[in-house]
Amino acid sequence: MTENAATLSPQGKKPKGETDSNGSGLYAAYHKVHPKKVSGLFRTLKNWAAIILLGIYVIGPWLRWDRGPGTPNQAILLDMEANRGYIFGIEIWPQEIYYLTGVLILGAIGLFFATALLGRVWCGFTCIQTVFTDVFVMVERLLEGDRNQRIKLDRGPMTAGKFVRKTIKVAIWTVISLITGWTWVIYFSDAPTATMDLLRGDSTWGMMGFALLVAGFTLVLAGWAREQVCIYMCPWPRFQASMYDEDSLVVTYEAWRGEPRGYAKKDTAFTDRGHCVDCTLCVQACPTGIDIRDGSQLACIGCGLCIDACNTVMDRFGLPRNLIAYDSNNNMIARTKGEPTKYRFVRPRTIIYAVLLTVVVAVMAVGLGTRSRLEVNILHERSPLFVALSDGSIRNGYTFKILNMAASEENYVVSVEGIPGATLRVIGYAETDVPSVDLPVKKDTVGTFRIYVTAPTASLKSNSTDMSFKLVNKATQEVRLQGTLFAGPAK
Repeated sequence: MTENAATLSPQGKKPKGETDSNGSGLYAAYHKVHPKKVSGLFRTLKNWAAIILLGIYVIGPWLRWDRGPGTPNQAILLDMEANRGYIFGIEIWPQEIYYLTGVLILGAIGLFFATALLGRVWCGFTCIQTVFTDVFVMVERLLEGDRNQRIKLDRGPMTAGKFVRKTIKVAIWTVISLITGWTWVIYFSDAPTATMDLLRGDSTWGMMGFALLVAGFTLVLAGWAREQVCIYMCPWPRFQASMYDEDSLVVTYEAWRGEPRGYAKKDTAFTDRGHCVDCTLCVQACPTGIDIRDGSQLACIGCGLCIDACNTVMDRFGLPRNLIAYDSNNNMIARTKGEPTKYRFVRPRTIIYAVLLTVVVAVMAVGLGTRSRLEVNILHERSPLFVALSDGSIRNGYTFKILNMAASEENYVVSVEGIPGATLRVIGYAETDVPSVDLPVKKDTVGTFRIYVTAPTASLKSNSTDMSFKLVNKATQEVRLQGTLFAGPAK
């Protein structure tokens, strides 16, 4: 970065607040950025990224997935009432929240991996702030014209025409924001039912309030805050540089080729001067308003629109493209020296990230593929710990919970192991002492049972004897042993 660039704010303006040699302030007043419309490879990539991502977001809650009778048929649903999450064929219960941890770890490592390879590709193409800002700017451009027309309109007095344009623009932004907010809400409730309730006026205040909250943030952040979110609010630019190395692909200005810059006509000879004609189209196209010719900056989101803008100028003058390029620092140095360039995607940093991604994906896949659809929880009575019966035997009480995560009702044969001669009595199912008992549990529910275990004193080794409840699924013959303790008198 040049000395001049180091003294500029993220938007390439003199900071205001602290006085410089001319007596001006340290922090510059906010100046609205009016990005110019450009076309080219990176603009096309951004458009397709927005179409795909917004399409997935809007269509997602409307997709159906048959899970059988009595279960939600929404493909992606975070059911707050049932405390359940559904993602196509995967069902996540509250006690399996560790899968969410795995998803967050995957997202973090994937982001680090992408940054090491391609710089701020997330910020430039897939970040929700970038996508919605692009959509809102497109609406603004359709109603108010391109960059010069918008600047002229903003600087001009408030006329009837200006008021109508601004009003229609904000109205369209509001509609987009409301759709965005409602779409977010119906990921947590059945989409058709919730939407029909809204149209009939039967929607709950909670749902409408949350939808309006999301809509409000969308409207403010994408409509007015825009690049301020990327520059000042988002923490990601502050530590992303630690993931770069000399082979990471970033947006770079080839100063060795562009300088000294200056105005040029179409028939200008470029033998004794740089290729940069100082048209500032790269600055005009930038959604954050920076000048990439000042070097790498925190506010550069790596979208590449400055490359598209510069390439159109190079084509006009018959000069080689990529004066501003999406390339690595090593390649830029190599071209400066006239040496061959190469792309090193496989290097220690990227290998580590790739290995970590593979390990986390493998662990989660194995966990999902082998996880049990049965959970058992046993709570021993503490008051009293045991009861001595008239025949000399000892009885313990337990609260026995069986979580059946299968999509059908299951029956389990429950018995006791570890204590010879032990018998069971289950309130509502077995009113006399028996060696085993059948316990039915409905699908997707927790069956709670009151179990009393009776054991002869001679079978007890001490005041605390290890024992296990054995559960056998009558349909699948799957066996589950759940250990616990049997309390008795001191010996």
